This record gives sequence, C-alpha cells and structure tokens, in this order.
Amino acid sequence: MASYVDVNGVHTWYDAHGAGEPLVLLHPGLVDSRAFGPNLGALAARFRTYTPERRGHGHTPDVGPISFDLMADDTIHFLEKVVGGSARLLGCSDGAIVALLVALRRPDLVSHLVFVAGVFHHNGWLPGVIDSSAAPPDFMAASYGEVSPDGVEHFPVVVEKLARLHLTEPALTPDDLSRVTSRSLVMMGDDDEVGLEHVLALYRGLPNAELAIVPGTSHGLLVEKAELCNSIIIDFLSNEPIPTLAPIRRSRFTA
Repeated sequence: MASYVDVNGVHTWYDAHGAGEPLVLLHPGLVDSRAFGPNLGALAARFRTYTPERRGHGHTPDVGPISFDLMADDTIHFLEKVVGGSARLLGCSDGAIVALLVALRRPDLVSHLVFVAGVFHHNGWLPGVIDSSAAPPDFMAASYGEVSPDGVEHFPVVVEKLARLHLTEPALTPDDLSRVTSRSLVMMGDDDEVGLEHVLALYRGLPNAELAIVPGTSHGLLVEKAELCNSIIIDFLSNEPIPTLAPIRRSRFTA
C-alpha cells in the first residue's frame, strides 16, 4: 500500500508489497520506483518489498539540496522508521550508490547489498555518459510530470542538480570499499555505462562480493533481461553461498 513518511525532513513516498524478509529497492536517478516494474512481482513473491522514492524523485518533493550523502541519510532514516531494522538493499545506478553508502555507514542495517549498474567513484562512468550539457529524453520529463508534486516545469531544476552531483560524486576509494561488511552482489550489463575495469575494481574491493555480468544487456539490464536478473537476484538473496571446487579469490575466507 502506498503511503508517505517523514524521514530526515523529507515527506517521502513509498509503496510496500509482498510478505517475508524486508527488501528495499532504490531506483535510478531521474526516474522513480516504476523503474522496477518488470522486477517487482518476482521479488515481492519472495520478500516484503519497499520502494521509497528519494528527494526530488517520483512522488517525493524536491526540498533543496541533493547529494548522495543526504540520500543515504534519508535511506537510513527510512530503514529505521519504516522497516524497523536490517534489510536487504538493492540499488540501481544512482540507487546503487546510495545503497553502497548506507552499507558502509550502517552495516547493522544492511544484511545483503545488490549493487546494479552503478559506480563507487564518479570517474567510473564511461566517457560521455556524464554530460551536463545533454538534456534527458523527453519521456523522462513526461514521466516526472505524471507524479511529481512539484509539476513537470520543475524537472529541469532536478536535472541540473543531478548533473552537478554526478560531476563530483561519489568519490569512494578501495579502502572505503574494504570496510563494507555486507554480503554483496555486483551486477552489470556487459555493455553498461560503467567501465568494466571499474566494475572489477568494485568487485575486488568489496570483501564479501559476488559478480554477475549479464550478457547482451546495457545500463537497462533489469528491464532488458528481467527474468534472468530476477533469478540471479533472488538466488543471491535467498541462499547461502555454496562451497566451490577451486576457489581463488574466496579461498582466504574458507581456509
């Protein structure tokens, strides 16, 4: 059932579906929770799913500054106030960055981290992906106007805020990644907007990580191959790691 909750001074919209252990879905930037349309049914059949919309996105108003730090703080408040404790966290693109920051700051609130199509440092985006002079596609403005309390005319304001944000944030280091204790899944398209070298640095930097490169997909992998992605995500979130026959990277955890 859709509802609002005041978290960290933000009148935040969210919806909840299904039953079971909690799973919080954090949508990409410049869109809203509807981005998880192809995934929500399968995930809600297994988990109690929550889909909060961040400040300046979807039904949630733009209240001023937007930064990854602020959005992570908002999410921490949401976990404490609505979920009531630890949850599985799945973030896509900007949502993945927010999820990573939450896992870093409050490991007690994140049992599993699914990091989809995001970066840990802003230089991880491929050249040309972050272009502050390029206008978003028209459908994004129309979609924003359908639900935003600020009206479609406010969309360029949010676009400008996020454009500035993406030039300088996030700026985490491999040392930061080494302090993430949550069991993690890094998931990317094989033709994503993130450099594959950056993906490998992320995977290698997270101490307890698994890696899934989804073939034949781009930055929209959760939509493009929804059934495959849902299967990988549910398997990761539902099952303990299996013993492997010839571990190399993970051998230090099993020795």
